Amino acid sequence: MHAPKGKVAGSYRDPAGEVHHIDGQWFRTINPCATDQYTFLQHHDLLLQSIEQGFLIGTRALSAEERPAELAHAAHVLLHDEIPYISYPYEWSFAQLKAAALLHLDFQRFLLEKNAILTDATAYNVQFIGSKPVFIDALSLAAYQEGQFWLAHGQFCEQFLNPLLLRAKKGVPHNAWYRGTLTGISTPDLNALLSLGDKFSWNVFSQVVLPTWLERKTLNHPQAAHARINQKKNFSKTAYRGFLTLLRDWIATLVPRDTGKSVWEEYAHTNVYSETDAAIKGRVVETFANQWKPALLIDLGCNVGDYSLAALKGGADYVVGFDFDHKAVELAYERARLSSSRFLPLSFDATNPSPDTGWRQREREGFEQRSKRADALIALAFVHHLAIGKNIPLDQAVEMLVSLAPRGLIEFVQKDDETIRTMLAIRADIFPHYTPEAFTAALEKRAKIVAATVVSHSGRTIYEYDRSGG
Repeated sequence: MHAPKGKVAGSYRDPAGEVHHIDGQWFRTINPCATDQYTFLQHHDLLLQSIEQGFLIGTRALSAEERPAELAHAAHVLLHDEIPYISYPYEWSFAQLKAAALLHLDFQRFLLEKNAILTDATAYNVQFIGSKPVFIDALSLAAYQEGQFWLAHGQFCEQFLNPLLLRAKKGVPHNAWYRGTLTGISTPDLNALLSLGDKFSWNVFSQVVLPTWLERKTLNHPQAAHARINQKKNFSKTAYRGFLTLLRDWIATLVPRDTGKSVWEEYAHTNVYSETDAAIKGRVVETFANQWKPALLIDLGCNVGDYSLAALKGGADYVVGFDFDHKAVELAYERARLSSSRFLPLSFDATNPSPDTGWRQREREGFEQRSKRADALIALAFVHHLAIGKNIPLDQAVEMLVSLAPRGLIEFVQKDDETIRTMLAIRADIFPHYTPEAFTAALEKRAKIVAATVVSHSGRTIYEYDRSGG
């Protein structure tokens, strides 16, 4: 996988250090202003212990001789293990966001026993490697001060708790809202959406209703707010630990409210494929993965992950799956978690993918920037959802897919297929150019067609393309 070289554009908020990507490796500099903090972490072996406990990404300090020349100015330099694919909270399923929240709280409790804390609570400090969340910012660890209150509690609520409650209490996925604000969902906004019945819960009252009231009071009486902050300096470690534990235990019980089936959630088990057809399709994917052994393969329209897992079985090292159905992504993540697979499913709308966003539109890379580093692609039973379901011109749909990876598998579904007949039963057929001939012409304009394999009794065909030579 390839990534941008040099300082990471989103690494600007923390004066203590910066993240750089140089010659395929990830480095974190520690500036002189953070030397005391780093000395504390090293003296107490907190980085090593955090790594051994599975909280912190693999990290080691580099000697002066090991450092890249570009980082010679730094007081210290850390080398991090690679993250195969960067993802963001607004792309995660409910279960992924919940796993990240629990990781953060468990890490906090672990550190508190070592007289240390996390100085912030941003969800962007968590990444997934397969189904496993891991904390990535070593400079968020600092010494605990006696009587200290969890000052990042509000940030934790906005970026973890409130998005989870939106789905748990109202059945509304957090993804679109989160992507629109980047800092999460504010507590006053969530409070305005909750019913009176929701607010009768002590947990909701203490974490949403009361903070909203205090925030309003703060705006009207800032001196009183300053007095409350001073009072929190007497917050005991026992109280701190208990607060984290109660919050963790509550979040562990949260489940999505919208538990009914969606249109595509059970697609892999109710589609028009016979067992024989599905086996053929799986073998095509396995054979392709075995031939190319891609380090990073992306699966567009992964549904519950059947063919993502087939690609891993065939020889892909890491698979990132994308699907627009939130419940399908939930099921895919559960499969990845139970099998400990190197498979990361993410929420995705191909007609409105994650954009380059944040400060100067460089802080968070969009879908295409990250995905074009893939070595291979599979897009099975996907094109017709763009061309028929979303009115995307077939030529443009093919162009987008081929642009993402130098080689891949793309399935074409004919109009007389049962799935497309169902789609057209409730709308006019305004797609005269959706034909196998038009599809192959569009594909051949951009890549070489290596093979075409019929994988269903209805004539569904998987085309293997290769544009690596030109």
